[in-house]
Amino acid sequence: MAKSPTSVGRRPRSRWGLWLLAFIALAIGGAAWAFRAPIHGYGSIASAYSARVACSCRYVAGRSLKDCAKDKLAGMEAVTLVEDDEARSVTARFPLVASATATYRKGYGCVLEPWEG
Repeated sequence: MAKSPTSVGRRPRSRWGLWLLAFIALAIGGAAWAFRAPIHGYGSIASAYSARVACSCRYVAGRSLKDCAKDKLAGMEAVTLVEDDEARSVTARFPLVASATATYRKGYGCVLEPWEG
């Protein structure tokens, strides 16, 4: 019986690659767990700061949210901004970690909603 061209010279696949991926996933998970407090703190502060600054930029200065996103500090690229025009508020989210909302109030400017953390 003739061998097919695809089966010539093939070896069984090694599981070495799967073990390497599992080890990398465990290492990343362990590092995230070990640094969970600083990551949560950074995420909370970054989202609160971004929400407050973007809300002021949007509803006090009258700029567009896209233009206000340029005002984020270096290192805050992961923070996303979403506006609610009816409520006159901006919500900032740090993925999987924290979010904060700032709402414009006449006479007070933009005020952060109370933290629940």
